[in-house]
Amino acid sequence: MQKEVKYEMKLLSSLAKVFQDETPVYRPECLKLSALWGETVSFQAAYTGDYFMRERLEVRVLSPIEKQVRVRTVEQVPVGRATNRIVDDNYLKTTSGLYPDLLRDLKDNKVIVCSHQWRSLWIDVEVTEEIEAGDYEIEIQLVKEAEVVCSGVMKITVIPAALPKLGIMHTEWLHADCLADYYHVEVFSEEHWKLLENYFHEYVHRGCNMMLVPLFTSPLDTAVGLERTTTQLVDVYVKDGEYQFGFDKLERWVKLCKACGIEYYEMSHLFSQWGAKYAPKVVAVVDGKEEKIFGWHTPAVGEYTRFLHSFLPALIEKLREWDIAGVTYFHISDEPREEHLESFKAAKESLGNLLDGFHTFDALSSYEFYRHGLIDKPIPGNNEIEEFLSHGLKDMWTYYCTGQFYEVSNRFMSMPSARNRIYGLQLFKYDIVGILHWGYNFYNSQFSIEHINPYEVTDSGNAFPSGDPFLVYPGSDGHPEESIRMMVHYEALTDLRALRLLESLTSKEYVMELIEGELCEPLTFKRYPKSDMYLITLRNRVNREIGKRMSEGKQD
Repeated sequence: MQKEVKYEMKLLSSLAKVFQDETPVYRPECLKLSALWGETVSFQAAYTGDYFMRERLEVRVLSPIEKQVRVRTVEQVPVGRATNRIVDDNYLKTTSGLYPDLLRDLKDNKVIVCSHQWRSLWIDVEVTEEIEAGDYEIEIQLVKEAEVVCSGVMKITVIPAALPKLGIMHTEWLHADCLADYYHVEVFSEEHWKLLENYFHEYVHRGCNMMLVPLFTSPLDTAVGLERTTTQLVDVYVKDGEYQFGFDKLERWVKLCKACGIEYYEMSHLFSQWGAKYAPKVVAVVDGKEEKIFGWHTPAVGEYTRFLHSFLPALIEKLREWDIAGVTYFHISDEPREEHLESFKAAKESLGNLLDGFHTFDALSSYEFYRHGLIDKPIPGNNEIEEFLSHGLKDMWTYYCTGQFYEVSNRFMSMPSARNRIYGLQLFKYDIVGILHWGYNFYNSQFSIEHINPYEVTDSGNAFPSGDPFLVYPGSDGHPEESIRMMVHYEALTDLRALRLLESLTSKEYVMELIEGELCEPLTFKRYPKSDMYLITLRNRVNREIGKRMSEGKQD
């Protein structure tokens, strides 16, 4: 019979990843935590026990600001494809297995302690202006039969300054069809609208401010000849060969976006992915009967051109009526390559001047599309943006996805969280005005051949490195469950906001000296510091500088 049961807790930063078979390293240099008003800051408490069976222990939080503290468990999820095979020296692991990622609210305020396994609690502190400036302690305890068996005390310093709003555009493609498919509800039923509202709120809460609008069913990541669940906001009618449109569902979508805090709108792609050779799927009521009038069977240029010349003026009239025309962007086709130059050009030219006055933007890798005037706002990957910058382009967008796996920042589960968070500094240095990612909640296999359960399949059926297809998990209560990657990406954006605030109090040069002053070479998208300590100490220094200068300003 086991006589003495031992428990242990280690406080860790939000940038640590705790694998159940590895003992985490306590790093005091990473545990000085400070915050500004208007942000959520996070840390972790790793724990283990050696009882021969698993146990359910109570979690207690003791703090004068405990009402602003949220505790979640970090759950391990299955990773099949950890990498794209070619890797650099900045990965945690490259093998399949269980990885820490899913963040789940406590049930009955209890946590499972697994014998001889390390797990962690994720602790968020929502720093509102109700919290006075100063130092606070937060004690995390594990309690067994009314006895504290292990604990840790974190200190946080609240700086008397409010973060400014995010100054860039940020879109993570939210796939409305995937929500209907996963929850088994009819598209745009009341149940679906409620799900959308839940996801929109969370989307905005973590720093997203631009929403993809599914005018017609998404042509993204769809195998030629196959199709995704019909998700079409615009009603289309064909009577005597003429097109008519209904915008009621689209208006409801826009109103919901506004109510949730969305500031910018991106219309879904007008042509098929990887070449703009075909029309997207469009369903219409033709002389009283519903049928698919466009799709893989119809070329991009032809009758679909006549359709667009009828549809786009009607749409633009509505965008102006709803007062969002000035914050609306249009996509032509996603990720065209250089061999698609002619088909993309033909598709773009078929629009004539219909989109005059609007920005067009698309994820692409070739500068040639911009050189030929085919795109107004190119969105190169962060591994390819340097070519665009070298040509003197300003006000750039950038993105990453499965293809940005070598040297540059990204958020695969197999990567250290610092590789995710460094993005904020890079966006600041290069004055990036917008960022895009394709997978907020892509719950399909590659090419949308089948639906997947993201709790069981995190790599779209071994197609992409786990962590690329989605940021949130579909909670059983109809609300999204967040991930480590979501929270660290949010931290990158709050870093950016803090840097902009300090810049407004000093100068860009001053802030860049803080960022690069102790580095042996300039920060770029491919070369950057990789330690957790660098990011945490830099942010603390930025916060101190902000507090100091705000205080000096009040004295003046």
